[in-house]
Amino acid sequence: MGTSQPVEPVESAAPACAPRRASRPRADALRNRERIVAAGRQMFVEHGVDVPLDEIARRAGVGNATLYRHFPDRAALAREVVLSVMARATERAERAAAEEADTFAAVRRFAHEAADERIGALCPMLSGTFDHDHPELVAARERLAEAVEGLVGRAQEAGRMRPDVAVGDLLLAVSHLTRPLPGTSCAVGIERLVHRHLQLLLDGLEAPARSELPGTAVTLETLREGAGTADA
Repeated sequence: MGTSQPVEPVESAAPACAPRRASRPRADALRNRERIVAAGRQMFVEHGVDVPLDEIARRAGVGNATLYRHFPDRAALAREVVLSVMARATERAERAAAEEADTFAAVRRFAHEAADERIGALCPMLSGTFDHDHPELVAARERLAEAVEGLVGRAQEAGRMRPDVAVGDLLLAVSHLTRPLPGTSCAVGIERLVHRHLQLLLDGLEAPARSELPGTAVTLETLREGAGTADA
């Protein structure tokens, strides 16, 4: 009777309960989200923040269920639109700084491109119950502030921008110029006049200054304090 051979251990299969890798969002889902955000921005600018979400879904070319799957309520969509606009404005500021040899030309380019984002028309979304302190919004504001402060600081150091203004002056002016006029739809007059009037403003920001400005320069801190007072 022969001796029995030792049995080689068999590797066990991976347990069925092994953790699965988190799946990435599908490309079509990402495209739908981007289309919804783009449509939301357009509709908020054209019709105000109370535009029906169903209309936004229709503009984006998606169903209502798809919109609500990405954004469960109006606040979630509004926050994403604001984040998108801030990110685009930051990118424009950074590109202007990198591509323009003339420091004031970089300021001018950013101002006109920021106006195209219609920041002023989106300002109503930042009032009321909007969560100003959402971590993503705080981070986006800081990135935008850093980029624009860099533009203004370099232009002033080079003697190309008058020294008695600050970043808040520029951003506040762009915001005011891109707000819809009282009693008109958002689109009326804006396309024709905003860049014309913005150029008049920019001519006044360029050095050497031709007059003495009343009051003090508007900093970002001044704007934030004013917003806090308005919310109180």
